[in-house]
Amino acid sequence: MFWTIPTLMTWTRIVAIPLIVGVFYAPLEPATRNLIATVMFVVFAATDWLDGYLARKLNQTSSFGAFLDPVADKFLVCASLLVLVHLQRADVFVALIIIGREIAISALREWMAQIGASKSVAVHMIGKVKTTVQMLAIPFLLYDGRLFGLIDTGVWGAWLIWASAVLTVWSMVYYLQKALPEIRARVK
Repeated sequence: MFWTIPTLMTWTRIVAIPLIVGVFYAPLEPATRNLIATVMFVVFAATDWLDGYLARKLNQTSSFGAFLDPVADKFLVCASLLVLVHLQRADVFVALIIIGREIAISALREWMAQIGASKSVAVHMIGKVKTTVQMLAIPFLLYDGRLFGLIDTGVWGAWLIWASAVLTVWSMVYYLQKALPEIRARVK
């Protein structure tokens, strides 16, 4: 299941990272860079939904795909956050919260899988809401201009990225609470 259409789409999110970062080093007008990076991010982020849909529809789900999909999402979000911090469009504190949570929860899930308790930290709705808010905030911050002449994406992106930081902490607390009984049972 390494070369299925859904898995290839997941790989595109990983391949997209240097492309999105590279746009900001291209000899282009800032507004053009912002637009290209935003469109790329939106297109590649949309593959997250599409690859899961196709995997189910084509009956091409696999354990490798289930592993790679969240990894690709985390890489895309974390790389984009680092670009936004570098461009001074996102606060470093927000980036540390989001990236730190991703590392902590990934490690927690790996450990819980090793002890046979992965169901206690299975993806929950709060994690999905957190990801959705991040996936809205990041393109707003990448665009950093007026959308349709009305929406100040910098302001909306800033509010959304802070909201996603709050949701990030909330989801981390949720997953840690779910894992705590298993952790207590095994720590001596």
